[in-house]
Amino acid sequence: MVMSPELDRTTVLGDEASAAGHLARICFKTGPPTLTGVELEWTVHDAADPTRPVDRERLRRALGRHSPVTIDPTSPADGLRHGGAVTVEPGGQVEISSAPRPSIAALILATTADIAELSAVLDAAGLVLGGSGMDPWRAPRPVVETPRYQAMRCVFDRRGPAGRAMMYSTAGLQVCLDAGEPERLAERWAAAHAVGPPLLAAFATADRHAGRRTGWASARMAAWLAIDPARTGPVWSPDRADHDPVAAWTGYVLAAPLLCVRGDGPDWTPPPGVTFADWLAGALPRPPTTDDLDYHVSTLFPPVRPRGYLEIRYLDTQPGREWTVPLAVLAALFADPATTREAMAVATPVAHRWHAAARHGLGDRPLATAAAALFDLALTALPGLDLPAGLHEETSRAIRRRRAAAERRHR
Repeated sequence: MVMSPELDRTTVLGDEASAAGHLARICFKTGPPTLTGVELEWTVHDAADPTRPVDRERLRRALGRHSPVTIDPTSPADGLRHGGAVTVEPGGQVEISSAPRPSIAALILATTADIAELSAVLDAAGLVLGGSGMDPWRAPRPVVETPRYQAMRCVFDRRGPAGRAMMYSTAGLQVCLDAGEPERLAERWAAAHAVGPPLLAAFATADRHAGRRTGWASARMAAWLAIDPARTGPVWSPDRADHDPVAAWTGYVLAAPLLCVRGDGPDWTPPPGVTFADWLAGALPRPPTTDDLDYHVSTLFPPVRPRGYLEIRYLDTQPGREWTVPLAVLAALFADPATTREAMAVATPVAHRWHAAARHGLGDRPLATAAAALFDLALTALPGLDLPAGLHEETSRAIRRRRAAAERRHR
């Protein structure tokens, strides 16, 4: 999260108004939309036997100087040559977070090079990246243990097994878009949510887990939605369409239960049910600071999360180079206000169908119809991304294939 220059990280928050003011300053950085980023996450497998567990030490050796400090406290945690940062998630999933770029072509070129570099490092250790949103072969198993992850597991276990499935078995694709000018913020915020269910359905890749079919098109999203709606449910919905994004996000943050309370010891597990608003009201021995609020925000995982920019979190990992397709579709849909408004009009009737998208994918006829229409809009807007001719043609063909799949399902 981008920190506010106006407040020190240790500023004590005395009430909800001061917390709301801090959130308003840091969570929506408005201005002309110019940058796009992408975060790509994969499960990691033994090349010879994908069912074989891959432990922390093997990952540390494979990643070498790129290892994050969560698996090697002495590592320099070097980024990849084209700016991507490498992290390792609690189940051993590896993630590249790109540097934001002013053009989609530059973003795809740089991220492709970073993926190739990471793949070569893993290949030398007999490891390969997965290609779906849920580990198809292995059951959930912890690989990285930190006080944060231990507290997360403890809190999630109170509600059932979905938290462990999410932590240890899922892999997602995140697209990061600028929030936009102040007068366009509400529209872009709403549209980022509204197009979520049809795009989740169209790009679902997580129908298998631990060696069997799950009964879900996206078992990854099913796990997220089952954890706790106060933490992973959408902030915007059609029945709350008139809400100001800043006010809606502030209410969501303050009402969400704490997931971790950092301390000097290894146990960061919070008391059950204590929200950040409760903490502000004196529920814990010390008052929270701006840094505590920022950390709390990092433990919230809605489908769209404001981090200064809009972090779109609802897509499954795609196989191979297919990650470029949802990236291009979203970039095209948000490239100009008119297209964004059209996308909003297409998607709003199905904007509430998150569970149907996760369960049925394009087998849900209303979602398939909306997805096909969104692909049509993306194809119309694609020339505005100024992709090189070869990349434009490759992307256009891929979107047309997705559009044809959606068209077949909605008949």
